[in-house]
Amino acid sequence: MVVRVVICRLAYRRTAMYDMNNLKRLKTIDANAPGAAKAFWAFDKAALADGAIPVKYKELMACAVAFTTQCPYCIQIHSDRAREAGATDKEMAEVVMVAAALRAGAAVTHGTHAFADHR
Repeated sequence: MVVRVVICRLAYRRTAMYDMNNLKRLKTIDANAPGAAKAFWAFDKAALADGAIPVKYKELMACAVAFTTQCPYCIQIHSDRAREAGATDKEMAEVVMVAAALRAGAAVTHGTHAFADHR
């Protein structure tokens, strides 16, 4: 009995998960979901625009969220924008620590769910 093994090679592209060049593909989303994409970009622009809270502080808040969600794209984009808006190393360091404190605090408070109510 002869057993033939056929190995098929699937052609595929290896793409780094977090490569800023991937953001060029946002045009594909825009083209295929134009209404939702247009609404999203308008919302994003409005949310981060100067208002009662200055742009620098909005971008520092965005950095804190990005550090907490650990999104490399957001970290790069919003830390660059915060710097452009005048954020200093001291401000960025404090934002890192605020994000760390909130993330750690969430672990502590969620830890309370591990204990039975002994009333």
